[in-house]
Amino acid sequence: MQTAIENRSSLEESIKHALSRQQFELYYQPQVNSTGRIVGAEVLLRWQHPVHGMILPDDFIPIAEETGLIIPIGLQVMKSVCRQLKIWGNGPLKDNLHLSVNISACQFQQEDFVKKIINVFESVDINPARITLEITESMVLGNISETIKKMQALKKKGIKFAMDDFGTGHSSLSSLKKLPLDQIKIDQSFIHDIPENNDAAVIVQTIIAMGNNLGMEVIAEGVETTAQKDFLLIMSLSQCAPSVSFQNKELHI
Repeated sequence: MQTAIENRSSLEESIKHALSRQQFELYYQPQVNSTGRIVGAEVLLRWQHPVHGMILPDDFIPIAEETGLIIPIGLQVMKSVCRQLKIWGNGPLKDNLHLSVNISACQFQQEDFVKKIINVFESVDINPARITLEITESMVLGNISETIKKMQALKKKGIKFAMDDFGTGHSSLSSLKKLPLDQIKIDQSFIHDIPENNDAAVIVQTIIAMGNNLGMEVIAEGVETTAQKDFLLIMSLSQCAPSVSFQNKELHI
């Protein structure tokens, strides 16, 4: 137990150092539309440790959330994302790209969350419409009215919202339809099993149809094979939902 406590304390201090020394790096997972054109990307966080090399989120995010360090990390990520969009805005090939950023429950529950996000956008001077904030189903269960209030305040500034890992949480459809969402992201666990697994195929087809009926874009996470892509294209076209996009390989820009 003592060893575990010491390891946790050491990791916490290392995360603090990583923040102050800019050791966190952004990677991008492209989002491609039905024609194969990159329309945006999801931002992924990696810790480039000077001794241990690259550390993946699963190894440090849980501690960061428990200690509250995820709040300054999230703010640093948002600033980096806005600066990157500012740079891309000066080029003809990337000036229309959108970036999706994961928001932790700890961040979202902060009373001044909306104010901090708006301050970042105003300080960097970018178009907020190029940002999509990704939330999870579990985040909205506690206080859905407060969630909607914060989402609407940010949407007035042009920011979009996506429901990440859809289908793996516990929120009801009645709660989902109340949220001012722009996108639904199909969890990769469903995509991995299509088209061979009939149950997964039915679930994916249902989510695409629901997104289309609710006027939301649909993004399929973890598309890795031609068979998966072709199946999704057939499903989207059959339901007149051409807004289905695909998300796959990770890039460091």
